[in-house]
Amino acid sequence: MATPARVEDHPRPTLLSDFILGSQDGIVNVLGILLGLVAAGTDVKYILVAGFAALAAESLSMGAVAYTSTRSRRDLYASEMQREKWEMTAVPELEREEIRVILRNWGYEGEEVEEMVRRIEAKPKAWLDLMMAFELRLAPVEEKAPRNSAVLVGAATLLGHAVPLVPFVLLGDRTVLAAEIAIILSGIMLFLIGFYEARTTIGSVWKSGSRMLIIGIGSGFAGFLIGLALAHL
Repeated sequence: MATPARVEDHPRPTLLSDFILGSQDGIVNVLGILLGLVAAGTDVKYILVAGFAALAAESLSMGAVAYTSTRSRRDLYASEMQREKWEMTAVPELEREEIRVILRNWGYEGEEVEEMVRRIEAKPKAWLDLMMAFELRLAPVEEKAPRNSAVLVGAATLLGHAVPLVPFVLLGDRTVLAAEIAIILSGIMLFLIGFYEARTTIGSVWKSGSRMLIIGIGSGFAGFLIGLALAHL
């Protein structure tokens, strides 16, 4: 009895990008807000109000943006698929020539190109999938993908916001100490996000982690500078 072929479980790039988008955005945005308020000498109760307001608003906003953008990619794919089906019926010779161009780019030549065209044309689904992927360079989007993307981005944003906010909840009026701890926790989290990205994809985990750390803390520090400037004004 033949052994069933094993299907490899590869990471989905959209899930990785959704997680990185939400978590990094959550950390950087709320860290910038909190550091700006601390630099301006704001009372801790107003810092917490601003932090939690940003947490709620942006988590919902990021989730909604993820849903609509993923839904638009799904709608675009469906629209282009209908147009491609029409072209396969209405202008088949033009579509055959497009197949030939793709095959020649892959290194096929002469009669083998025509043989491949005949074989592909005999399988309409293969023909359609080929044109969608290699002519239009579009990938199918599952029906549940918009919802999944919204949930993942929203949850990752919520988690990212919580990282720099927790020290202010625990330390109360010691806002300077809370800000210092928030920077350290945010830096660690950003480095781990970059580390995870490199482990999941390719590249140096240290370079990826350091890049994410520098970009994130640098962006958050902009909020501190704005708060400092407003305090002096």
